[in-house]
Amino acid sequence: MSNSELKRILGIDFGTKKVGIAVSDEGGNFALPKIVLPNDKDLVYNVKSIIEEENINEIVIGESVNYKGEENLVMKDTKDFVEKLKEFSDALVTFEPEFLTSSQVRNTQGESKMIDASAAALILQSFLDKRNNK
Repeated sequence: MSNSELKRILGIDFGTKKVGIAVSDEGGNFALPKIVLPNDKDLVYNVKSIIEEENINEIVIGESVNYKGEENLVMKDTKDFVEKLKEFSDALVTFEPEFLTSSQVRNTQGESKMIDASAAALILQSFLDKRNNK
């Protein structure tokens, strides 16, 4: 398989202030935290750059729900962000249920600047595990 055929999957933990980014290996077996981006006017441009750099053909974004399984307030912003992504990328976008991923990371790693990227990696790894176990 040539490098042009190797595709990675992008994981996103979308937050109103910060957005965690993770990327899979070429085989789609494991997720690695990559970067935490500020949720600002440059967010879509910055994610677009990562999609191009990493040869991304699929995006997995955390589906944020409350304790009852209902969409929380962040989901409207998340869906708006996904629509902007779709304007420049034909990558398949999948929502992966997430629940307290940032809290899980804090409990295992403590506080760090990469919490949101690690949360994105948890979301992406959950997706990869489900896909690879089918």
